[in-house]
Amino acid sequence: MKKAENILVGISIGDLNGIGSEVVLKTFEDTRMMELCTPVIFANVKLLSFIKKTIETEAMFHGIDTLDQVVVGKINVLNVWREGVDLTFGEATELGGSFGIQSFVAATKALKEGKIDVLVTAPINKYNAQSDDFKFPGHTDYLDQELEGNALMLMVQDRLRVGLLTDHIPVNEVSQHLTEKLLSEKIETIRKTLVQDFSLVKPKIAVLGLNPHSGDNGVIGKEEETIIKPTIKKLAEKGILVYGPFPADGFFGSNQYEKYDAVLAMYHDQGLVPFKTLSFGKGVNFTAGLAKIRTSPDHGTAFDIAGKGTADFNSFKEAVYLAIDVFHSRNQYLEISANPMRIREIKEEKNIR
Repeated sequence: MKKAENILVGISIGDLNGIGSEVVLKTFEDTRMMELCTPVIFANVKLLSFIKKTIETEAMFHGIDTLDQVVVGKINVLNVWREGVDLTFGEATELGGSFGIQSFVAATKALKEGKIDVLVTAPINKYNAQSDDFKFPGHTDYLDQELEGNALMLMVQDRLRVGLLTDHIPVNEVSQHLTEKLLSEKIETIRKTLVQDFSLVKPKIAVLGLNPHSGDNGVIGKEEETIIKPTIKKLAEKGILVYGPFPADGFFGSNQYEKYDAVLAMYHDQGLVPFKTLSFGKGVNFTAGLAKIRTSPDHGTAFDIAGKGTADFNSFKEAVYLAIDVFHSRNQYLEISANPMRIREIKEEKNIR
């Protein structure tokens, strides 16, 4: 394969009846994006040609049948399937879900094999994506199985970063998953990703409590006293800058989150409700903790506006930007880590300045 001088960004198309194709094409309609990366969309040329006419975008793309045919500086569409697909915008159909998963699985395989540099996924519908071959609550769980590392959902918008201890599990099961081992692993994953992927030397991490008012010293729940506080203390004694547990409501309401480089929430809505309130339309879902880089927009399939050409593509574009930034940061970190002399050179350069 002809290796691009810029980054090969693989893109899974998402549910065919949602806004995935629209936000992808609108993002790369701006030809300046090709100065940063070469997109490879895992889908079908005929399908995207139809969607292009439907949403009236000017995006021009190039069809390929293998990744060896990627053209640098063009929007490449890899034909993952050949058959025609009847779209029913706005409907959660089995067909729309299954082709979205075909795209995602093919893109993940290419990422795993190093044929693309990063992966950006358009939204799927978790219900109609289920099949005998795909029984996962979402993208993250499948990637955790297929790629090296331990996945952690990290929502990112500028300096606001919110990670999740647990993600797609029922609320009544959260306390059962809360253990010292899991909490330690997730905090370490956040610390490592802040260092290698966001170039922060000594990141500060805040941990939220599980119960209202962080348990009020055991009055409203024991998990803070028996698990969270002791774990935080042990990690702090090892030199990790981790603090808490903080009551979630006051923590965000008082803007206390601005003092930290990342926040670890105990469960999905505890973290995502304040995150999306503060940054909806600009946020990005980054799968931290894996050997490969994957991002996605912070929204879903938006069936209610699919096919109308009115979808906001800014979150998807931010997902592309973040994937590129993390790619550069991680490569620099790995280069420095492999060459101790380089660390000394960088320190000397900073001293000169």
